[in-house]
Amino acid sequence: MKQLTFTTALILSAAAIAAAETATERLATSAEVFQEVMATPDKGIPQDLLAKAQCVIVVPGLKKGAFVVGGEFGRGFAECRHDDGFGWGAPAAVRVEGGSVGFQIGGSSTDVIMLVMNKRGMQKLLGDKFTLGADASVAAGPVGRTADASTDVRMDAEILAWSRAKGLFAGIALKGATLRNDADVNAELYGRKIDNKEVLGGDIAPPAASQALRDALDKYSMRK
Repeated sequence: MKQLTFTTALILSAAAIAAAETATERLATSAEVFQEVMATPDKGIPQDLLAKAQCVIVVPGLKKGAFVVGGEFGRGFAECRHDDGFGWGAPAAVRVEGGSVGFQIGGSSTDVIMLVMNKRGMQKLLGDKFTLGADASVAAGPVGRTADASTDVRMDAEILAWSRAKGLFAGIALKGATLRNDADVNAELYGRKIDNKEVLGGDIAPPAASQALRDALDKYSMRK
C-alpha cells in the first residue's frame, strides 16, 4: 500500500509540473523538440515516413512517475493534415498516462514523438482515449534520413514512436500507455471546452501560438 501511495504521489507531482506550464509555452517547446530532432544529420525521423503520416504527436518532457511499479505522465499535442493532404490543421491537446516508455538508465524525463501512419490510427485520436499497443498498434520507429527495407515489418503499425533523452534519439515500443483528450488545455487554447474530434476533424482556426510547430511540420513533411 505504501508503495502504491508513493507511486501515486510521484505521478501527481509530475502532473502538477506539467500543469504549471501554459499551453502556449508547451506548444513552443513542442516545436523546439521537433525541430531539434529533425535538424540532427542522419539521426532524425525518416522524411519519407513524415511525408506519409496522417498525424504527428509531440509530447515534450514526459515524466517518469515511478521507478518500481512504472508509470508516466506527459502533455503534448496532436497535429493532423488537412483533408487535401497538404498543410496541417489546429493542434489538439493530448495526455499520455501510464505504461512503460523504457527510459534510458538514469533518465527521468524524455521527449516523445509519434507518427500516426493511416486513417485507422487517426480515428483513434478522435475518440476520448485509447491504449497504445491494445486499441492501436504501435512500433518503434526507424532513425535516419530514409526508412530502409529492414523496417518493412514495422510499416503495418498504425503508430510509430520515438524518444529522446540525454541526447539519445531512438525508436521505442511505446505500449500500455493511455493517450487521451486534454480538455483543460484545449479550453485554454480555444477559449471553450472542446474535444479532439472537433479540433482535428473540424474547421477550427489554429491558434497563433501553434505557428512555429506547423511551420516545422511543413518544412520536414512536404508531400510531392
